[in-house]
Amino acid sequence: MMKKQNRTALITGASAGIGATFARFLASEGYDLLLVARRAERLETLAAELSSKYGIQCDIFAADLTLTSAPADIMAYAQAQGIRIDVLINNAGLSGKDAFANTPWVTLAAEIQLMVTAVTELCHRVIPDMRKKGWGRIINLSSVAAFSPPGASLLYTGIKSYVLDISQSLDMELKPQGIHVTALCPGFTHSEFHDIMGTRNQASKLPDILWQQPEDVVREGWAAVMKGKPVCVPGTINKLIASSVRPLPISLQYHLGNRLNPFKN
Repeated sequence: MMKKQNRTALITGASAGIGATFARFLASEGYDLLLVARRAERLETLAAELSSKYGIQCDIFAADLTLTSAPADIMAYAQAQGIRIDVLINNAGLSGKDAFANTPWVTLAAEIQLMVTAVTELCHRVIPDMRKKGWGRIINLSSVAAFSPPGASLLYTGIKSYVLDISQSLDMELKPQGIHVTALCPGFTHSEFHDIMGTRNQASKLPDILWQQPEDVVREGWAAVMKGKPVCVPGTINKLIASSVRPLPISLQYHLGNRLNPFKN
């Protein structure tokens, strides 16, 4: 185990996938952790594993970030426990798969709350302490979809484009104060994401070359934020996709997004 950092990372969506992988990686680097997700039992199991293996302090807080009160509740818990956040990993996310017009507004609002409002609010709430210390690292999970054409009925590409843009804007503002902000933009990553969203059948038809392991995504993302890179697109295939789509005319992007969306019902 590396020398203890005496720094704490807050990770949302930490019960599985990229979030749990970030937890294991940062624990191995000596960071204390505050893990947040809806599934308390999974957080308890992971916290016990990491505390025992790496000798770090690992706190958990069960919260549903689709609720407007969740970011304030998380930070109130951290303050009550004397936890100061040095690293924020805004990882929690989901994606709808049904037609926009057929989806209840409460479901769409929850998606926006989780991946737009909560992400932005948590950044706003952790920044003051980071500025006082002159050091902070924030990784916001965007997606290679942020570079891709919009998909029919999906809020996802628009949401991830927002995360990509706001992360760069925050990095411009905060880097002179010792705070690095990175938009991490993975493509298809082996995790429970598609099982939870009910899109596993569509995802399983995609070529193996498009898929990455979460450990590779996390390593590249962490290296990027430590080096002060505001955008990280992990994996050669994803880099090629991102660089090839952006220059296309908007009308052609629209056509491709309408025709080639693998999750279109």
